[in-house]
Amino acid sequence: MTNLTFEPAEATRLRNKVVDELRADGTLSSPEIEAAMRAVPRHAFTPDTSLENAYDTYAAVITKTDEHGVQLSSVSAPQIQAMMLEQARLRPGMRVLEIGSGGLNAAYLAELVGEDGEVVTVDIDPVVTGRARRLLDEHGYGRVHVITADAAEPIPDLGEVDVVMVTAGAWDIAPAWTAQLKPGGRLVVPLRMRGLTRSVAFTHVTGVHGDYLESESARICGFVPMQGSTAHREELLLVGGTPEIGLRFDDGLPPDPHRLDNAVTHRRHEVWTGVCVGLQELLDTLQMTMAISLPGFCTMAVDEDLDTGIVTPSNKRFALAAVEDDTFAYLVTRRTEDNEHVEYGVHALGPQSQQLAGQVADVLRDWEASRRGGPSPVIRVYPASTPTDQIPAGRVIDKVHSRISLSWPAA
Repeated sequence: MTNLTFEPAEATRLRNKVVDELRADGTLSSPEIEAAMRAVPRHAFTPDTSLENAYDTYAAVITKTDEHGVQLSSVSAPQIQAMMLEQARLRPGMRVLEIGSGGLNAAYLAELVGEDGEVVTVDIDPVVTGRARRLLDEHGYGRVHVITADAAEPIPDLGEVDVVMVTAGAWDIAPAWTAQLKPGGRLVVPLRMRGLTRSVAFTHVTGVHGDYLESESARICGFVPMQGSTAHREELLLVGGTPEIGLRFDDGLPPDPHRLDNAVTHRRHEVWTGVCVGLQELLDTLQMTMAISLPGFCTMAVDEDLDTGIVTPSNKRFALAAVEDDTFAYLVTRRTEDNEHVEYGVHALGPQSQQLAGQVADVLRDWEASRRGGPSPVIRVYPASTPTDQIPAGRVIDKVHSRISLSWPAA
């Protein structure tokens, strides 16, 4: 559909290389999506970056930041785009609502639904939609509808769509997204749960007590956070009141956060679990096991400019952690003798360090025994008014518009 009259041979080579890599790593399996990604000139939708950056299989292209350097808009990595397109299961003739514009993904959607389908792409930022409109027009996708609006609200005159695809990081599920779905429609959204983001493909389910969404697949991903009325920021707890150690909570701080003020004055307790993983092993179910099992689950970061070595996480920017009353714990790793694996350990500080470290270590061992290599948890989204006794046992996360449950599938 593109009307480019000239394209560098190098761009074609790099684009085909990206698609070949995505097929090889298993991300891409649909012939239709493969054809769309080979046809659309990705670099044309990232005109301010080099061909090498535009065609980096696993890296996003940042298109807008604020005055502090915080990312506001991006073109997702090819790997993420292919993954979400696979989750959406698009067919010719479908109507699709894309939330979060940029132009490139809308062009892929237009290729997949064909001349008989319809694509509407929405963004809250007029700079983003203006850029998307210009690029889509320039490259043969003028029939894509581009709208500037807060997509947390219903889109006037849109009607029902087959697929809603959200391409910005969401903390909650806006009621408008599900209200605009046809019966049996699909919602694909990068959803943040307890600080962990997964691209989730939801299908609509009618249950005994009412309608809800249930996950069909969930994949690890990262996205620029959503703006507008559904924007949500994690809360930061500075341990001891200093910015050296920060604990991030996605759904509210502990009831009495000041109980942690003196945790770092206690001697650190360390436990090695015997749980070893490969250097390239996906840890989706490990992360989710901790998020489901530990009430005080959070993530930890250390300010490297202020680092005194009180805590020593393997990744100072992101470590899985947990809080219980006046004590906190976090995961660490060390290389095994074969240098091809790492072993997980737990460090804990506070009056109950031995107990909390043991509790977290038990969660890791339980993951190894019963969850490692298994399916992801089932994610269900219920209206915020749903009583707890109508939600399956597991971890329930209360948002503004919804209650999200995480539970393991029946054996």
